Amino acid sequence: MSVALAANAPATFEIKSAQLPLVALLLKSADLAQLAAEFAQRFGDMPDFFDHDPLVIDLTPLQAGGQADSPVDFVALGALLRQYRLQPLAVRGGNEAQTAAALLAGLIQANDATVQRGSSAPAPAPATAAAAPVVETQATPVAPTPAPGALVVDKPLRSGQQVYARGRDLVVMAMVNPGAEVIADGHIHVYAPLRGKAIAGARGNADARIFALGMDPELISIAGIYRTSDTPLPASVQGKAAQVRLVPGPDGEKLVIEPLNP
Repeated sequence: MSVALAANAPATFEIKSAQLPLVALLLKSADLAQLAAEFAQRFGDMPDFFDHDPLVIDLTPLQAGGQADSPVDFVALGALLRQYRLQPLAVRGGNEAQTAAALLAGLIQANDATVQRGSSAPAPAPATAAAAPVVETQATPVAPTPAPGALVVDKPLRSGQQVYARGRDLVVMAMVNPGAEVIADGHIHVYAPLRGKAIAGARGNADARIFALGMDPELISIAGIYRTSDTPLPASVQGKAAQVRLVPGPDGEKLVIEPLNP
């Protein structure tokens, strides 16, 4: 005989699962002085690049790079990250001593957190031998939130000017002069000569690309992989219409620059 028990729902709260978009810091060295110098070089002139984003510290590269036993000063690391408006919450991939130090510093252990590059569509659930019964419910349809449109810049960008398209593509209709910088979390399109710096996929989107009608940049970067003007471009793309994309290879990802009209 089955018995139905009455349930009392709390009037003041509910507990539900939630998904939080996290930024991941893949720590390749425990040398915080070098890390601070490279953060200053990369983000020192972009104080608004991060917007108090929650962050997980991934120590997996330390294990793979021969620094598995290197101690990490998580208190100092957290202070450094907060200077750049990052909020460290969790740690993953460390050894027992590193994880214990992280917990003492107020972080939580999140070894189940996954770090992906590019698009992050959820993986399909694995099939099971006996499927659970499906309960059909009628839900109120919710209109999907449209993706933000591209940020369009109509005027030339002079030396010292910087434009950042957070969470979207960037379209520049005029010249990007030397000393100017264009940054986007998505693609960058420059319908004019590109002579300054262009950083696409700024938050790790390896599928982002850079397009320009006159490719002559001081620096190009996609998902952290960069190339400077110290290495001249091939004559087939120098000053011409071209695109830049990331291509995986046996030695890791590399930038490939191709003419738009081969």
